[in-house]
Amino acid sequence: MPSLRIVFMGTAELAGASLRALGDDSSFQVAAVVTQPDRPAGRELKPQFSPVKRTALQLGLPILQPERARHENFIQQLRELRHDLIVVVAYGQILPQTILDLPRFGALNVHTSLLPKYRGAAPIQWAILDDEAQTGVTIMKMDAGLDTGPMLTQTSTPIAATDDAQTLHDRLAALGAQLLIKTIPDYVAGKILPQPQPTEGASYARKITKEDGRLDWTQPARTLWNRVRGLTPWPGAFTFQKVDSGKRLLKVWTAEVEPNATGTPGEIIHADKSGLMVGCGHGALRLMNLQREGGRRLSAPEFLAGAGIKQGECLG
Repeated sequence: MPSLRIVFMGTAELAGASLRALGDDSSFQVAAVVTQPDRPAGRELKPQFSPVKRTALQLGLPILQPERARHENFIQQLRELRHDLIVVVAYGQILPQTILDLPRFGALNVHTSLLPKYRGAAPIQWAILDDEAQTGVTIMKMDAGLDTGPMLTQTSTPIAATDDAQTLHDRLAALGAQLLIKTIPDYVAGKILPQPQPTEGASYARKITKEDGRLDWTQPARTLWNRVRGLTPWPGAFTFQKVDSGKRLLKVWTAEVEPNATGTPGEIIHADKSGLMVGCGHGALRLMNLQREGGRRLSAPEFLAGAGIKQGECLG
């Protein structure tokens, strides 16, 4: 049986595992990799390859980088590829129905949530922010809506207390790649029929902004703990320390909940080598790893040695 010709569309780091899995499997032929154009990044604003472009170059695959997927010249390029299937993972543009209808098997998407929950841009972060016990990956057949297409397969994973957005991202990327490779052959053979998403339980995971990282000490400690975990590494949870010149931003990398401690929201209840315990709306949060603005990540003892911060101060 000839290999299935696939056009892979992805940009973010999440997509790398799925692209590698397809590239390593002789059942599939990746006809082209479509990714976003190189973008300026870093202090010098030099054009940077997307993570998917780096992976495609390593695998020696043809690369297309349209500014807009809707442009007719790009759609014509796709037509000429005569592909059987499109696979989309964290591409970053909504695809028109014209593109979805080109291959005979349509387009499949690897989405990192248990649809219909957490449609949208940031399902991994919001699953942690919302204190979910589990999340997972859904392979769905795409339509022109936002993550609204019929589902093929799902797999779930528990969200551990030790997870943050990065560790969960990496696990879901691997699970998604495995599920994709298992799903495609049965789907094209007609053994899996797409099922409409349930109407109940649908939710939208909006894009995360930098301001989402600000810690509101009037909230319960567990809510803030989830915010630290859900927004690590980006944009990172943060608060402010009052200094003579105004305020100094403090980034919080890791924390623990102290449910039985009490204190005024934002007040440093005590500060020692075990961490900075800060009062919350309910309970307290022990800050374990911190970073001053412009500084490096430090453990609590390292931070306290040079922070000039003490019990009774208020953060906010």
